[in-house]
Formats: sequence, C-alpha cells, structure tokens
Amino acid sequence: MIVNISEAKTHLSKLIDMVYHGETVVIAKNNLPIADLVIHQPTGKRTLGLLQGKLIIPDDFNAPDSEIEQMFYGNAE
Repeated sequence: MIVNISEAKTHLSKLIDMVYHGETVVIAKNNLPIADLVIHQPTGKRTLGLLQGKLIIPDDFNAPDSEIEQMFYGNAE
C-alpha cells in the first residue's frame, strides 16, 4: 500500500496497526516513495563494561584545577 504524507499523518494509527498485522506500507511524497513503515527490529543488547580494565582514571580526576578555574572565573581577589 502506498500513501502520501498528508494521508499518512491523518491515518497514522491505522497504518501502524496495518503494519503490525503484516501489511507493507510505503509513505510517498507527490507519489514518489520516500519511506517504508516497518515493524521495529531491535539491533541487539548493549554490552556493558567493554573498557573495563583498559582505562586508568586518576584519583584526582575530579579535583579542581587552578589554571582552568582562572580561565573561567579570573582572579578571585
């Protein structure tokens, strides 16, 4: 099924339901196919901890830096 953008905006809920039930819906602009309305396919689970043991974060990572504070705040006299 091909629908123009204006029709798709008007009937989006109906079109989503049709796709959910296996229909193919193509959205067009001036009858030129632009996009396919498809069921979402998850790309996979995220893998946490990929950099574990590969990074070293110094203990003073969050400590104030006088040079940077000087650039932001100037002389605090």
